[in-house]
Amino acid sequence: MSAGVKDRKVSGIGASVPRLEDPPLVTGRGQFAGDISFPRQLHMRIVRSANAHGLLKHVDVSEAKALRGVVAVWTAQDISDLPPIEFREGPNEKLAPFRQPVLARDRVRYVGEPVAAVFATDPYIAEDAADLVTVEVEDLPVLVDASAPVADFANGLTTEPTICRQGYGDVDAVFRNAAHVIEIDVAIGRHSGVPLETRGAVGRYDAARDVLELHGAAKVPHRNRESLARMFGRSTAALHCHEAHVGGGFGVRGEIYPEDVLVLLAALRLGRPVKWLEDRREHMIAANHSRQQRHVIRAAVDAEGRLLGVDDRFFHDQGAYIRTHGTRVAETASGILPGPYRLPNYRVNCHFRLTNKTPAATYRAPGRYETNFVRECLMDEIAKKLGLSRIEIRRRNLLQPADMPHERPLTALGDEVVLDSGDYPGLLDKALARCGWDELERDVKARRDDGELIGLGLAVYVEKSGLGPVDGVHIHVHDSGDVEVITGGASVGQGFETVIAQVCADKLGADYRRVRVVHGQTDRIEYGIGAHATRATVMTANATAIAAEKIRVKALDMASQLVQTEPSRLAIVGGRVVRADAPDAPLITLGEIAGHLRPTSKTRGDREPGLTADGWFNTAHMTYPYGVQIALVTIDGGTGAVNVEKMLIAFDIGRAINPMLVRGQIVGGFAQGLGGALFEEFQYDERGQPLSVTFADYLMPTAHEVPKVDVLITEDAPSTTNPLGVKGAGEGGIAAVGAAIASAVNDALGGIATVTSLPIKPQWLKAVIDAHAAASR
Repeated sequence: MSAGVKDRKVSGIGASVPRLEDPPLVTGRGQFAGDISFPRQLHMRIVRSANAHGLLKHVDVSEAKALRGVVAVWTAQDISDLPPIEFREGPNEKLAPFRQPVLARDRVRYVGEPVAAVFATDPYIAEDAADLVTVEVEDLPVLVDASAPVADFANGLTTEPTICRQGYGDVDAVFRNAAHVIEIDVAIGRHSGVPLETRGAVGRYDAARDVLELHGAAKVPHRNRESLARMFGRSTAALHCHEAHVGGGFGVRGEIYPEDVLVLLAALRLGRPVKWLEDRREHMIAANHSRQQRHVIRAAVDAEGRLLGVDDRFFHDQGAYIRTHGTRVAETASGILPGPYRLPNYRVNCHFRLTNKTPAATYRAPGRYETNFVRECLMDEIAKKLGLSRIEIRRRNLLQPADMPHERPLTALGDEVVLDSGDYPGLLDKALARCGWDELERDVKARRDDGELIGLGLAVYVEKSGLGPVDGVHIHVHDSGDVEVITGGASVGQGFETVIAQVCADKLGADYRRVRVVHGQTDRIEYGIGAHATRATVMTANATAIAAEKIRVKALDMASQLVQTEPSRLAIVGGRVVRADAPDAPLITLGEIAGHLRPTSKTRGDREPGLTADGWFNTAHMTYPYGVQIALVTIDGGTGAVNVEKMLIAFDIGRAINPMLVRGQIVGGFAQGLGGALFEEFQYDERGQPLSVTFADYLMPTAHEVPKVDVLITEDAPSTTNPLGVKGAGEGGIAAVGAAIASAVNDALGGIATVTSLPIKPQWLKAVIDAHAAASR
């Protein structure tokens, strides 16, 4: 193999090349929201409600305004012309009454709700002034249980703004005639992304250009620009969002929060840049929460354990307001719950409830982490009731490769559910073989006979990725030979720049290290959807491939004239044009070709100027990667602590652009899923006061608790919905962790109790173990 061809192979699609993003991050040259400052900037501090629910009687800001260095203090009356925060997908008349105002009006509805904003010349003065603001609230009844009777949100409105319904088939009929009906009642606790970097935003108004700028971490900058422009009544050409480095995304970066709006409005009105950074306590009570649901679900099965129908009724705890995501988490949960199984009849009713808690939205694998736990608990219970193994019950119900593509009359994220490709039984077999399931079972039995509380668990699941409908890029090759890819995507730490550079390099024939990927800058490209719903690799990478192929054709056409050789006999390797039969003898570089395509070049002829191209990729449906997770756990009978000894995650990615990055995504996702399974929970007392506001109360897994994860990446089922055949990996590692660990804990308990909620608390485990021991004496 020639050196040139080898270089292309080791840096293109399928190669585990080093990340392009890392040098500035590991050398301290990254630029996060806290690093962004402008001359004459002011600092904002938010005064937050200490009451979970009440009438807002009076806000006294007089002392705060009198403090030296304070420039302004605002309450809702000062920004009464500003509408509530709009939904990402645009106006929704039904949900509009439940939007969050930028500052509380008339009522406060959760502890942490913004009531006033202080602007001062330095952050310390702003914090001191905020402490001088007094808020008078007349308490109202508090609702903290989403499955409790519906209460009042405001006059004429209830705390159940909607019920999400989906389904197909004759569910009632199959339940009447089923051989067995199995029902469980399970719940998922409230937790969310708690990134290393808390939220931050910097607003700046460029009066000379009449442009508002929002700087900071955001995974959907173009969508945010559109929403903010509507709120401010400005053209999108007069408002731009600029993504900075991100210290962790995981869903909480996807919103427009009140603070984002306030820094922009203050920059516009006060004529000075405005910076805001939240502290950790603020993050715990004000950034998005997620997950909390309770499902009462039942299955109708035949005598052999094959699913005939599923009927699910669940309560989604949305918190105090409906933020920019609308009802998407609940809808996704409803549409994705059937998972990898053949399910002839299905019905789901979601009670979408408001409570006096921090508003909820997405957290990595929203709707899937929850429903994978629910569905896999149900499958284990079916196996138990019918006397079948957990493996056998799944084998009897898994969809087969011949069933693909498999359409369901359901929607998730507004997209019809069409499982594009997959060999679910095949991946289950590979996972069982990889972990040595039979040997593990024998080992578990031996250790259990010796008195250990030890168990094996598994979960089979379908992910979703590649949310469309369209994405585009612009690629430009400079005279230097450097390649610039301008995208409407965003980076939240997932290796976006590296993956897009690899695809561009592979299709164009360049060195990926010479590809510069621009993202998250709304003034560089007009359209973009950003990075959410595990879409970047599927959507942006395919658009990049299309544009790079166009440039390759243009470059070879120009080169053929310059070197007097037919384009079909030329290739591009490592940024140099070569003859296909002599790849080690470069004829001309991409940079030189770009020079010949300058507008003033005489050799250009009638060709379009510039070695540039746009690429657009459209898709009708998402892609559906899939996985199997297997856990081996032990329980300390004295403390109730669960230890995960072994963890296998098998995941079919369709086609891996960079396997190393896929592994990193899966292992990182597992660590977060472990938190939701065993540690993390935002708890409230009966008065709606948050009890998890520091890391002493909100427990997160550390390196000590996270085991080594065995990752099996397969490429058995390339997607049929895109030319590259790729599927997303960003959420595959987290999606079924709670399900697999719960299955393993139940196995370890040996029937003395059954896990019905996440996180699995050591207090509960110790209590049931002690009770069983006492009863056995």
